[in-house]
Amino acid sequence: MPPMAKNRFNENAGPTQRQLRVGELIRRTLSEVLMRGEIHDPELNRMSITVSEARITSDMRVATIFVLPLGGKGKAEAIKALARNAYELRRILGKVAKLKHTPELRFLADETFDRMDETHRLLTQDAVKRDVDKPADTADEGGDESDNV
Repeated sequence: MPPMAKNRFNENAGPTQRQLRVGELIRRTLSEVLMRGEIHDPELNRMSITVSEARITSDMRVATIFVLPLGGKGKAEAIKALARNAYELRRILGKVAKLKHTPELRFLADETFDRMDETHRLLTQDAVKRDVDKPADTADEGGDESDNV
């Protein structure tokens, strides 16, 4: 018996192709707008902001934009400035993207680079280096003999 329509979609599934495509369109458009200084806010135009990712909800109504100011300093100020100008950014996005509904824009600081630094710091610890540098024959003593065929 085929599944019923309401059970057809998995809640834990990743983003659809449309979500990815629209997210990338939003990311690229906002990056260009911020780079050209099209927003009438001198504080925002003084900042150099990287738009690293845009995630959009499945109903295409809300877009979460991950941003990072150049150098990683002043994250809170950048988020406040973007939130203050969200209406104007959304209006410009609506003109360029030509979507049925222009999504509400929510801005968050991108923590990816901080996580990468933390991962690098962990991997350079002596205890971790010792585990990584173990010879392969001692790390796999209980290995299967069929691998040597």
